[in-house]
Amino acid sequence: MRPGHFGVLRTDRLAKMNDSPNVSYPPTRCGTRELVWGTRTYIMGIINMTPDSFSGDGLADDVEAALRLARGMVAQGADIVDLGGESTRPGHTAVSVDEELRRVVPAVRRLSRELPVPISIDTSKAEVARQSLEAGASMVNDVWGLTRDPDIAAVAARHGVPVVLMHNQETTQYQDVVQDVIAWLRERVRLALAAGIAAHNIVVDPGIGFGKTPQQNLEVLRRLSELKTIGHPILLGTSRKSTIGKLLNLPPDERIEGTAATVAIGIANGADIVRVHDVQEMCRVARVSDAIVRWR
Repeated sequence: MRPGHFGVLRTDRLAKMNDSPNVSYPPTRCGTRELVWGTRTYIMGIINMTPDSFSGDGLADDVEAALRLARGMVAQGADIVDLGGESTRPGHTAVSVDEELRRVVPAVRRLSRELPVPISIDTSKAEVARQSLEAGASMVNDVWGLTRDPDIAAVAARHGVPVVLMHNQETTQYQDVVQDVIAWLRERVRLALAAGIAAHNIVVDPGIGFGKTPQQNLEVLRRLSELKTIGHPILLGTSRKSTIGKLLNLPPDERIEGTAATVAIGIANGADIVRVHDVQEMCRVARVSDAIVRWR
C-alpha cells in the first residue's frame, strides 16, 4: 500500500474508527488526584534526567532545573509529570541501577514535595521504581511492559499505584501491527493482574517509535481505537518522535506542529493521556480536540 493510500476499509474497521473515545473505565487514583477517564484528555509532561535525550532536553542530575521545568509545565496545564533517568532513544547507552537512582530519586523527592500534581517514574527497573515510589512518585511508566525486570510488577502492586504498560520489541516484524500490539498488551495485562496490580490501575501504551517503522507507527495511530478492546485507558506518546521528523524533515525541537497533529488524531481515536514535551501547546490542542470528540 503506497503512503497516504488507505485502500478499501472493511465495515468493521470503519466502525472501529468511528467509535466515540468516551469509553467508560473505572476511575484511577494517582497520588492525590483521581483520573476520571472519558471526561477529558490528561496531559503528562516529560522531564528527562539524562544527558542523551533524543529531543535534546536532557537535564542529567540537575534537580533545580527539573523543578523549574516542572513548575512551568504545571502552570501550563500538566496533570502528571513523568521523570526518566535512562534514555530510550535508539542507540542509547544503558545505565546501571545506581546511576539511574542517582539521577532520578533526588528529583522525585523534591518534585513530589513541591508540586500539586502526581509524579510518574519512567523506568523498567524494579529497584528504581521502588525507591522512586518511596520518595513520592505515584505512578510507574514501564517502556518494556514488565518484561525487562519481572520484579517491577510486584513493586507496583505492593504500592498500589497505576502502571503504564508500553508495547516494545527488538524487531519490526508483525503479521498485523495493531492486532499484534493488542495481543502483546493483553498478555502484559494478564501478567500485571496476576502480580496483584488492580485492574483500575492499568494503562496501556502502543509504543509509538519503539520496535516499529514510520509506516507502522502511522498505522497504529490510524487504528488506535482498536486498542480500546483491551479494556484499559490508553496513553499515547508521539511527542517529537522520529516519524514526525521523517515526514517533515525537521529536528526534534521543530516538530511541535507535527506533534499537534498526532495528538489531535490520537484523542479522536481514543487516547486518554498524551505524553508530551510541549505542554502549553498540547494542552490547547487537547482542549479543542476534547470539545469536538468528547461532547455529551
